[in-house]
Amino acid sequence: MRPVQPSLRRALLATALAVCIAAPATAADAGTATATGGTARSHGGSDAVPAAGKSAPDFLASHMDRSVDPGVDFFEYANGAWLKANPIPSSESAWGIGNAVDEQLYASLRTINEDAAKAAATPGTDQQKIGDFWATAMDTALAERLGAAPLREPLARIDAIATPADAIDAVFAFKPIGVGGLFRIGVGQDDKASDTMAVNIRQGGLGLPERDFYFNPEQGVAKIRAEYVDHIARSLQLLGRDEAGAKAAAARVMQFETALATASRKLADLRDPEKNYNRMSPAELTAKVTPSIDWTARLGAWGIHPDYVIVGQPEFLAAMDKLVAATPVPVLQDYLRYHLVDDYAPYLSQAFDQEHFRFHGQAMSGQKEQRERWKRALDEEGDAMGMVLGRIFVKEYFPEASKQRYTAMVEAIRGTLRDRIERLDWMGAGTKEKALAKLAAITPKVGYPDKWKDYSALQVGRESYAANMMSAARWRFQDNLAKFGKPVDRTEWEMTPQTYNAYYNPSNNEIVLPAAIFTVPGVPDAQVDDAVAYGYAAASTIGHEITHGFDDEGRQYDAKGNLSGWWTKEDEARFNAAAQKMVAQFDAYEPLPGLHINGKASLGENIADYGGVLLGLEAFKKTDQYKAGKEIGGLTPTQRYFLGYALGWLYQQRDERLRARLLSDVHAPAKWRVLGPMSNIPEFYEAFGVKPGQPMWRPEDQRVHIW
Repeated sequence: MRPVQPSLRRALLATALAVCIAAPATAADAGTATATGGTARSHGGSDAVPAAGKSAPDFLASHMDRSVDPGVDFFEYANGAWLKANPIPSSESAWGIGNAVDEQLYASLRTINEDAAKAAATPGTDQQKIGDFWATAMDTALAERLGAAPLREPLARIDAIATPADAIDAVFAFKPIGVGGLFRIGVGQDDKASDTMAVNIRQGGLGLPERDFYFNPEQGVAKIRAEYVDHIARSLQLLGRDEAGAKAAAARVMQFETALATASRKLADLRDPEKNYNRMSPAELTAKVTPSIDWTARLGAWGIHPDYVIVGQPEFLAAMDKLVAATPVPVLQDYLRYHLVDDYAPYLSQAFDQEHFRFHGQAMSGQKEQRERWKRALDEEGDAMGMVLGRIFVKEYFPEASKQRYTAMVEAIRGTLRDRIERLDWMGAGTKEKALAKLAAITPKVGYPDKWKDYSALQVGRESYAANMMSAARWRFQDNLAKFGKPVDRTEWEMTPQTYNAYYNPSNNEIVLPAAIFTVPGVPDAQVDDAVAYGYAAASTIGHEITHGFDDEGRQYDAKGNLSGWWTKEDEARFNAAAQKMVAQFDAYEPLPGLHINGKASLGENIADYGGVLLGLEAFKKTDQYKAGKEIGGLTPTQRYFLGYALGWLYQQRDERLRARLLSDVHAPAKWRVLGPMSNIPEFYEAFGVKPGQPMWRPEDQRVHIW
């Protein structure tokens, strides 16, 4: 997964429509930018290299800062000129190659929405839903008139709470509208029976991104904690509380959340699938863990009657149950009031929206000013009904030829990994056989779904922006519950085609590559040579996602997607020893004074980055361009390959955002996703003359050797 853009882990409306028009309709390219409707980058043959005698401007040159020694800081060498020429806008917390593409797409999507809003669309059609969503999201006058009125019913429910049991009732009542409280719950594949949809219950309920925000002593984190308490107080004031009362209430809410955080597992510990798989009956969960919650009745009220549930962190739920029972009712009320209003603040009047931005945008992410409302509305529309837009997107901008091209590229990378597994000297024959079977069984999903999700039950109107977001949340909740008791739909996508991201799903043993991950922004396909394409697409996306099936977490799932012990103990020990070198490598990186990368929490992504670079490089060596060895722009094919990979992480972020991500994200910051894998690869040293003693150099006995 590639969480580089500001709105991580959600659909980004990022497709370079302008590029689509400028370039021929061939195939798109997989990397860190986005899909290009009818255009594409070539990954495969030598036809992507400019013809002899013809000169094309080398787009890589405009990104590079040649004053930097690549052996000192390869990220700055590869991307420094672009980063200096493209500072982070005041409305953003980060800026990179994908943002530039986003800007081109936003204008086109705005036109689609504005036209739909003006049309007399038939009720229930995609056009009606798009038009009504847009019109209401942009109606600031309506939002001002309504104030907090769209939250009248849930607020009244909170006001009526008289006991801790009533508070639990409210938590369950708010789950369908997406309000975070106490724990997370949903229907998903059973890790140990991937053909079964099971109820999963996990820790949650925190307003800060991750448990360590509540305890880390670093000065910047301590400042965030103080800002958070002030934010809670101001949010309660907007609901009518006086200043003194709001401040006192905010301190008590923070104390309550800190107790929840104390019981929560750490980020790295959440990545152990075995330890986070605890199967029990609903009655057993009630009797042994949470006596205050009758899970059989609660789930039955939602129309599901499971024989068992999968509990991620039983000790958290036990502590939560005791904490709720021991907490004064007014504190529970204020905790729920805050989470309700904070979750819906962006869809209410300006006062609520601005307060939400003051903390989440400014304090947490370092934004200087808020992004334009119309862009934020498009992002929310992508969350609310992204596949509706996706159908429009792929019909106009991603032809079947592109889907076929990238499906073929997946097979090239699969074949390369097969060869590498067969050559491994640390893995025994029995484990190899099962690893190869798993690799052969990986299902690639490229571009867009073969079957589109049915949004006919989603209701969108012009009552209010918040009402539409509540409706969308209810639809998602019901759509999720409806999966229980039905066969697993292995055709379903968790990302929309216009999403700037990709993922590996271990339970399905699949890689999903949305159309929007396939373009170098602003560069016609003919100008992207194979060397860059293999670094930018094959390595950073396709190879990365395939390697996730064999990282520290993904490797524990078998060919059918079941969590199972298919490794011998000897092979597992050798893998873990090699992986520990990578943990130590990333633990040593210190992006901000006093804050290091969490090598254990980010291990899976770091293994996938490293594996992706190895796979892309070996696959590239089979191309005509590599074999010819001719320079382009004064760069050898191998140099261009590594620069192509670095292009995929062309990105910078404010310190505030970096601080938050270091504590809450399982991905290393973009710069270290370049520096880390490169420093383990001998061909990189050779290509750029990296010497012992330089920062990019790692002694041989410290280099990682896995896949």
